[in-house]
Amino acid sequence: MEKALIEYNQVSIYQDELCILNKIDLHLKQGEFAYLIGAVGAGKTTLLKSFYAELNIAEGKGTVLDLPILKIKRKQIPKLRRNIGIVFQDFRLLTDRSVYDNLSFVLKATGWKKRHEIDFRIEEVLDLVGMSHKGYKFPYELSGGEQQRIVIARAMLNSPAIILADEPTGNLDLETGRNIVELLHQIAERGTLVIMSTHNLNYVYEYPGIVLRCSDRQLLDVTQDFYESKENN
Repeated sequence: MEKALIEYNQVSIYQDELCILNKIDLHLKQGEFAYLIGAVGAGKTTLLKSFYAELNIAEGKGTVLDLPILKIKRKQIPKLRRNIGIVFQDFRLLTDRSVYDNLSFVLKATGWKKRHEIDFRIEEVLDLVGMSHKGYKFPYELSGGEQQRIVIARAMLNSPAIILADEPTGNLDLETGRNIVELLHQIAERGTLVIMSTHNLNYVYEYPGIVLRCSDRQLLDVTQDFYESKENN
């Protein structure tokens, strides 16, 4: 049986002493694509933050990339985060720097030193997201969809085992968002575990994956029911 990259058993997550998710179970492997759906405030972002130790889990057994999230040591967190790429809804690009400098900044911050290796890796990830020859552009010169492709490129720089995409299409029109979801699926097909939170169920229907619903402090795998109900309508 293939080893899970994320394994939660009876995990509870609190925020400001309020239980957001209670005794949840989760098992996700390499190359899978999982959607997180549910109402605003149901715990989607909270769950994503727990994967990279931004929020602590309160009880249960949780491992991400073989690291114990419940009792993770502070010195282990940088190692964990180097292996997780994060795609935010609001881009968070440095607006006073070119695309190349945005990506170079991340590589240097994570230990890359040789200029030719940095240049080669930046070209690789820009090509991966269909943004070759855009390295000289500044974020304000790019469309929203192009900026999100750069954000995905940034997330891929250190060849992470996991990509977390928190509402990555929230600021995009439907067609541009569709292209971003398709790109994330292509990344999953290369072997990366991709977890994407979304309110837009059109994407979930068009690009099938595992469907996890956050509701009433629970996390439920509703994949089968979700797609069967679509077929019956």
